[in-house]
Amino acid sequence: MTYFGFLAQFVGIPLLILLLLTWWDARWGKTLPDRLHSWPARFVILAHVVVAVLYTTPWDNYLVATGVWWYDPKLVTGLVLGWVPIEEYTFFVLQTAAMGLLVVFLAKRLPMPSQPASAPPAQGRLRIVATAVVAGVWLVSTVVLLSGWAPGTYLTLILSWALIPVLAQVALGADILWRYRRLVFWALVPATLYLGWADALAIGAGTWTIDPAQTTGIHIGSLPLEEGLFFFMTNLLVVFGVVLVLARESQSRAPVALVEFLRRVSGRPAKGSPLHV
Repeated sequence: MTYFGFLAQFVGIPLLILLLLTWWDARWGKTLPDRLHSWPARFVILAHVVVAVLYTTPWDNYLVATGVWWYDPKLVTGLVLGWVPIEEYTFFVLQTAAMGLLVVFLAKRLPMPSQPASAPPAQGRLRIVATAVVAGVWLVSTVVLLSGWAPGTYLTLILSWALIPVLAQVALGADILWRYRRLVFWALVPATLYLGWADALAIGAGTWTIDPAQTTGIHIGSLPLEEGLFFFMTNLLVVFGVVLVLARESQSRAPVALVEFLRRVSGRPAKGSPLHV
């Protein structure tokens, strides 16, 4: 199985279906609920694609350069940027776009939560606790990574890399993410299971290989634990990010300069104040 063949079959087809469903919704006037309509959905998804490529590129190049994973040269086009084939960069784009479209599709259909049931102090406590837990896991992971324990290399590289933006996300809006937990769950879990299954097929076909010396050796079926964690964390980053950016509750918490910059980039007109979206 070539890498582009994998992308076309397991990522391209679902993405195409989601694009058709998005077009269908637009044709029939089905829109996001008002509380998740802060910014144009297409702008939010495009912004996440850009961030995903920029944030993942140096990390993934490091993985290939240090032999954590490698690809079969006969199954890629041969166009390489850094240490990573162009197919991998394509995957960053397609996965992020598909997950963003999935969140938007589900948000138009799932029941929306009622108005916040907890008082502001309770919301603040949830954000503090979630931030502390994520920070603790990141610290433990980073200490293990720096200790040089070889079987934990891939696992801790994933956690120490992915939990930095997750830390910012839960600090900003753990209470908001909890309020939209049904949306988060149905976007995150089925997509992660699907991509994990597809990844196991690609590994079995020899499209890419994970270094057994730098992994724990734990498998979920035929899928290495680390690969399952990778898809869970990357999907989590996109789902959390899209929900938080779309949610109106997040707007007053974001830095005014950031919101103003996004407003200018997206072409969203300001009305009354920089935070009006």
